Amino acid sequence: MNQNSSSEELTKSKPSAASNEKGTSDLLAWDPLFGPSLDSSSSASLTSSSSSARPTTPLSVGAIVPPPRPASRPKLTSGKLSGINEIPRPFSPPVTSNTSPPPAAPLARAESSSSISSSASLSAANTPTVEDDNLIGTLSEIEKHCETSQGVSRGPSPVSLGNQDTLPVAVALTESVNAYFKGADPTKCIVKITGDMTISFPSGIIKVFTGNPSPAVLCFRVKNISRLEQILPNAQLVFSDPSQCDSNTKDFWMNMQAVTVYLKKLSEQNPAASYYNIDVLKYQVSSNGIQSTPLNLATYWKCSASTTDLRVDYKYNPEAMVAPSVLSNIQVVVPVDGGVTNMQSLPPAIWSAEQMKAFWKLSGVSEKSENGGSGSLRAKFDLSEGPSKPATLAVQFLSEGSTLSGVDVELVGTGYRLSLVKKRFATGRYLADC
Repeated sequence: MNQNSSSEELTKSKPSAASNEKGTSDLLAWDPLFGPSLDSSSSASLTSSSSSARPTTPLSVGAIVPPPRPASRPKLTSGKLSGINEIPRPFSPPVTSNTSPPPAAPLARAESSSSISSSASLSAANTPTVEDDNLIGTLSEIEKHCETSQGVSRGPSPVSLGNQDTLPVAVALTESVNAYFKGADPTKCIVKITGDMTISFPSGIIKVFTGNPSPAVLCFRVKNISRLEQILPNAQLVFSDPSQCDSNTKDFWMNMQAVTVYLKKLSEQNPAASYYNIDVLKYQVSSNGIQSTPLNLATYWKCSASTTDLRVDYKYNPEAMVAPSVLSNIQVVVPVDGGVTNMQSLPPAIWSAEQMKAFWKLSGVSEKSENGGSGSLRAKFDLSEGPSKPATLAVQFLSEGSTLSGVDVELVGTGYRLSLVKKRFATGRYLADC
């Protein structure tokens, strides 16, 4: 779909010599199905981590016998998860390109105990994030960074352990939204949303566990699960009752002997760590096409022998979130071939002649932004070896303090206290084609 952008509105920037090398599309090999859905075999890939090392949890499904149900938990009757019907919200291109983003939400402060751990902060394992000063990079590197890097919160506030009958643990809920937009047709948008739950144990808790042959069983309840299609616990460490019938909550408990053994192994591998993370659950969130994307996209190219006009329309979609939140650190990367000699853009973008890519960066978008978070990115490229070939663009963003699914967690029973629940969601592979 071609649509000419208004070149009269574009502000002129200094010409830059383009590389003689032809641009490559790093995303043409992208799998539109975003890989396989979660299934029972996925539990074998669940991993656990310390603050600086993430060895793979040695899983041997079937070799572990679930421990008995904690006495405090009543048995529930059988039932299945139920889904929800989301209200359709078609995407219409915005009419203006101006935005006035609010500041990004601050990171939560992690809590730990000075009597059982030192001053390291909670690190959400498998948390995709974006480095502010790493805007210029290859598209493949940005995608890899988004999928694998770890997010780190600010330092903890020292807390006295006090009664050792109540031990502090922290939880991180991290979700990844993958989307592929094909032109401006909302029916062709493919979406997949997955999530992880990680429990963080302070290092000093290992002595408490090893000094007690029968430590209190750590039980937790996952709430607001009506949007979840699948929940896969770490098969070696976490158990649940399949007969539970509540469509909106599910209870789990941990094999404390196995947890103790694994924490000891982590401490031997990294004795200086002040906390250790264990991935306890993976889940898949029900999606409904473009209505489930926090940021709707549509791209338009007009290519001639001497110039290429590009417009990227974006629109904040609060209906994709249970609690609408700010999308921060937004980055848009567009490969442009054809021997670019000059770029004019609104808002201003950065052109990398070496990588033959244009980079936009927005600090944040929300309902409080101008035009409700709708806007456009526009650029005009002068070419020496045109015409250009429309390429796939990639987008990154993240949001702190909330999840797309609305999933929450609480502890059940005694013996532990929840010192922090850290929530975030971010892009995995978030792509758009003309």
